[in-house]
Amino acid sequence: MGQLIQEEQSQLIDTGIKMSGARAVLEILLREEVEYIFGYPGGAIMPIYDELMDYQDRLKHILTRHEQGATHAAQGYARTSGKVGVCFATSGPGATNLITGIADAQIDSTPLVCITGQVSAHLLGTDAFQETNIIGISMPVTKWNYQVTSADEIPEVLAKAFYIAQSGRPGPVLIDITKNAQFDTCNFQYKKCLGFRSYIPVPSINDLQVKQAAEAINRSKKPLLLLGQGVLLANAESELKHLIEKADIPTAWTILGLSGLESDHPLNMGMLGMHGNYGPNLLTNECDLLIAVGMRFDDRVTGNLDHYAKQAEVVHIEIDPAEINKNVHADYPVLGDAKAVLEKLIPLVDQNDHNDWKERFKRCRQEEQKKVIEKAMNPTSDQLSMGEVMKWINQYSGGEAIVVTDVGQHQMVACRYAQFRQSKSSITSGGLGTMGFCLPAAIGAKLGSPDQEVVAIIGDGGVQMTIQELGTIMQCEIPIKVVILNNEFLGMVRQWQELFFDKRYSATEMMNPDFVKLAQAYNIQSERVLERDTLDAAVHRLMSSKESYVLEVMVAKENNVFPMVPTGASVSDIILEKPNNYESK
Repeated sequence: MGQLIQEEQSQLIDTGIKMSGARAVLEILLREEVEYIFGYPGGAIMPIYDELMDYQDRLKHILTRHEQGATHAAQGYARTSGKVGVCFATSGPGATNLITGIADAQIDSTPLVCITGQVSAHLLGTDAFQETNIIGISMPVTKWNYQVTSADEIPEVLAKAFYIAQSGRPGPVLIDITKNAQFDTCNFQYKKCLGFRSYIPVPSINDLQVKQAAEAINRSKKPLLLLGQGVLLANAESELKHLIEKADIPTAWTILGLSGLESDHPLNMGMLGMHGNYGPNLLTNECDLLIAVGMRFDDRVTGNLDHYAKQAEVVHIEIDPAEINKNVHADYPVLGDAKAVLEKLIPLVDQNDHNDWKERFKRCRQEEQKKVIEKAMNPTSDQLSMGEVMKWINQYSGGEAIVVTDVGQHQMVACRYAQFRQSKSSITSGGLGTMGFCLPAAIGAKLGSPDQEVVAIIGDGGVQMTIQELGTIMQCEIPIKVVILNNEFLGMVRQWQELFFDKRYSATEMMNPDFVKLAQAYNIQSERVLERDTLDAAVHRLMSSKESYVLEVMVAKENNVFPMVPTGASVSDIILEKPNNYESK
């Protein structure tokens, strides 16, 4: 990913100022309106960190406790602020520690600019101390990457990096800068990149495609709209609501589309996917039209593709041409930015009502309420459930909090039961499913949206992967509400072992530290809940605290998340509870 393409459209910002490459990096960050840098210093990036001392009043550096934490924090910041997340790391292990977060950002379309230090250019290829080929390593999981070996390259390369990261379908960019390029001087000339030849981030909208999609919607008797993260990335929430209200279309969301439509909206039918709501999954195979907006038909949404919505026509509105017909054939593909497409589509769509069709969703919801939701939110067992914890969080948040989740059972429970009234309020690792994502992502989410409460919902397994970021919370005094749902198991793996592997709980039972004492060691308020009659008051203390707070809740060890689409099954094979004769595989 090397040679720069010339003939860039650009806007002249600065010319003719002589400065070091390290200083040029920081000057560019200011001009790109960067507020926070998440990072960890080291030898190969030390010149940039040295210059950073003179920029502390203009660029805020958040010292994470691990480079992976820096990428996840940058992701959380980008997801709530709508800006590019920026992180720094040194060469070798510092750079390779970024890879998990970069891969997560790539599959979840999160704009990042990651800047790594590198050994001096004359040492490249010599196996110098802390040298690694981060360009080769990161190439499969970045939208673009580039190795800078001369200070003169820095302005042009970084301008392009910011443009690529946030244009079109967003994603992560990695820029590797050799140490000599940081020390050497350049005649600083900054041109903000506005585009370049051969890169078309937003395809032109074909009006015929829009017209055909509208006609399909108008003749549909049983439409179902699938709301993906593309709606949030395009800031198209109001346009989507206008469309579904005008045409009376039941709507379901992917895990990354959560909060794109208010939880209590009458047309919000719930979550798609393996642990999604009963109606949206079951009725996918009964609808006559699927309208997918800004989503990629991930396997967790579709289940077995051979039995996915074969009876339905498909409208697919998508900015990335690579996603069209990749997994599901689109009868009416519409390429373009979701907001712009919906603006063109709405005038062409008829006012409609689908009361009989919506009644089907209502009946499914009633069945799920009886067999699943009521048991999850108001269990009769003596043991606490994850669902009832979410019930009390909703009570005190009023649906106004940003909820950040890790990966596992608690993630599915939180995404199913958390209430949202604001867009961009659900932050989770969707495509990569990265345990350890939550705690650092919550740090970035709070900095990206400081006026909203941030509640981090984490399992006892995932929290220990990045628990050192409690140090970042302590040092930077970031007020985050951390809820550890502790079932002393790797819960989701254990659930699969119960259902499919004859309860052979191999390597999933956890012997945990005292999380309360750990939090206290970081000077963070904390408490543990063991009994139901103390849960309400504990959640109230958590949510009313002005400072960071860790609440550990001991929940049932063997408690499963339902509904569930078994692996390899059709979405219409969704089960609401474990059958008595369920066969392990």
